[in-house]
Amino acid sequence: MMDVRAAWDKLADQVTEHQVWKTLFRHGYEPTERNRLMWTINNFFLHLHPARIRQEGIRFFHTYCLGGLTFLLFILLTITGVLLMFYYVPDARRAYWDMKDLEFAISYGMILRNMHRWAAHGMVVTVWLHMLRVFLTGSYKPPREFNWAVGVILLVITLFLSFSGYLLPWDQLAIWAVTVGTTMAKAAPVVGAEGPFSIVDFKSDMAFALRAGTSVWQGALLRFYVLHCVFVPLIAGVLMAVHFWRVRKDGGISLPPL
Repeated sequence: MMDVRAAWDKLADQVTEHQVWKTLFRHGYEPTERNRLMWTINNFFLHLHPARIRQEGIRFFHTYCLGGLTFLLFILLTITGVLLMFYYVPDARRAYWDMKDLEFAISYGMILRNMHRWAAHGMVVTVWLHMLRVFLTGSYKPPREFNWAVGVILLVITLFLSFSGYLLPWDQLAIWAVTVGTTMAKAAPVVGAEGPFSIVDFKSDMAFALRAGTSVWQGALLRFYVLHCVFVPLIAGVLMAVHFWRVRKDGGISLPPL
């Protein structure tokens, strides 16, 4: 038993003393309070968190880890979405049959699709609960109002990601649901042809832009695919990074109300 422990300690020392490890984690300081602060600041992963934080602010029943769960589901959606892209082609002539093949012909395809679908539903739920928790604990108040605004934008992006992914199965439910949803965009203020203060016509309004035409067909499918898989997730990733950074700059998780 001692030989195994000694061998393990030797291996650990070899890893932690290697130049690659020291470059990544900046170890080697004396374990003083100031040096622990330096470890946090110089470490890429730990730098996401404040150097000091009140214990009350990290209690499970204060945050319920809802922000972390939302981010975890986003990572799961990214991984499963990339895997689904290997089997799916955004072509109106074969998109529906690609989904059928994914469910019934590809090994574990149904599990993969359901993981993506239920993670999407779960992300919508957790982001709403996260916003509710932030509101009830007063975490939107100064100096955190900017981060509250970023969170509201991320909420809207989450809902749009859910909506844009709805069309991709290309079945009757998806086509008609997106037809109704994009028709509602005609009534949007300013950018909708039938909305108040409209400055556009029906060939250049929001509904036409989303559909890439006047009806939900090939152009709409391709446009929703690009928005869902590339454009909107990139925006969400950037805003999440800003969101995490501002949590750190604002002093970490806000304390429970007195």
